[in-house]
Amino acid sequence: MKRLWLLFAQSVTVLVAVFFVVATLKPDWLGRRPGVTSVVPVFEAITSSSAPAAEGVTSFRTAAQVASAAVVSINTSKAPVNSPPNMDPWFRFFFGDQGRSQPQSGLGSGVIVSPAGYILTNNHVIEEADEIEVMLNDGRRSVAQVIGTDPETDLAILKIDLTGLPVIALGNSDELAIGDPVLAIGNPFGVGQTVTSGIVSALGRTQLGINTFENFIQTDAAINPGNSGGALVDVHGHLMGINTAIYSRSGGSMGIGFAIPTSTARSVLEAIVRDGQVTRGWIGVEPQDLTTEMAESFGIAGMQGVIITGVLQNGPAAQAGIRPGDVISRVGDRDVASVAELLSAVAALTPGVPAQLQVIRRDGRTAVEVTPGRRNLPTSNGQRR
Repeated sequence: MKRLWLLFAQSVTVLVAVFFVVATLKPDWLGRRPGVTSVVPVFEAITSSSAPAAEGVTSFRTAAQVASAAVVSINTSKAPVNSPPNMDPWFRFFFGDQGRSQPQSGLGSGVIVSPAGYILTNNHVIEEADEIEVMLNDGRRSVAQVIGTDPETDLAILKIDLTGLPVIALGNSDELAIGDPVLAIGNPFGVGQTVTSGIVSALGRTQLGINTFENFIQTDAAINPGNSGGALVDVHGHLMGINTAIYSRSGGSMGIGFAIPTSTARSVLEAIVRDGQVTRGWIGVEPQDLTTEMAESFGIAGMQGVIITGVLQNGPAAQAGIRPGDVISRVGDRDVASVAELLSAVAALTPGVPAQLQVIRRDGRTAVEVTPGRRNLPTSNGQRR
């Protein structure tokens, strides 16, 4: 019995050794490929079991296909400027065309928002251009006409005379939330139409020094020079914003891009198409954000609003009785807690139509009726990418 047990143990040892040698040197004899281990079936099982959880993820392919057709490239050109000495034929004879500057060109993007050929883009893309050419994604080209511009939001409306135009659907940017996936579509660096993806990083960005009226969507979708005026869309391909600017130390994308919300773009579009310009209200005050310390010193601690530090003489606010030290907490039906909110609320007022402002003073709250004037258009614009 002992001898049989010893023989059995030796046989098992030899078989295990043979199996190990064969599995190592000739795995194909066992029906296995070299380098493939039992991890493979486990990986396949994990992928299979996790598939139902991925059903809620929307493919970006459809959104890109839906929106890309309506995103156009914009080429601008500006004729060279001749300095006065260069106009003298004797000066050109002796010194050549030294006073003649080189023609300037620019590149940007735009979005077709109407079958009639209206295109939304940035004002800084087409500003001071002598000729604007639009190239569609299907290869068609057309010279564009400027219908109107709004430098204070950095938006412009162009029009092209082509038929069968693809049109993007305008989404509701007010429904965006931080973390929502978005796509940026445009023509960065002139390489051709490009789609990049990211998420909504922040909403309501203000005080960036880019526009007068700021309410930017911030995204980490790659936005580069040439993307200006292009589309920021959701996963359904609906327009959520117009790509406008980036924060960058290198000139390229660093994951901080800004887009003008569709809610703002829609109102500017409607006003320009209807009236040829955007009309905004103005009351003639110099506002400042109300800090906790200032509220305590004015005896209005715990209240929110915007403090008025200056009032233009004979302006609408002065005529209504508003004076320095007053705190405006409400304009019409909109509460205001910052300078940006006050500026936006006043701009939304109709010039010549009386509006009610809620004002906080040491002796309490009071209602003041102001008849806003018309806000003058600015004559300068800032630098953007």
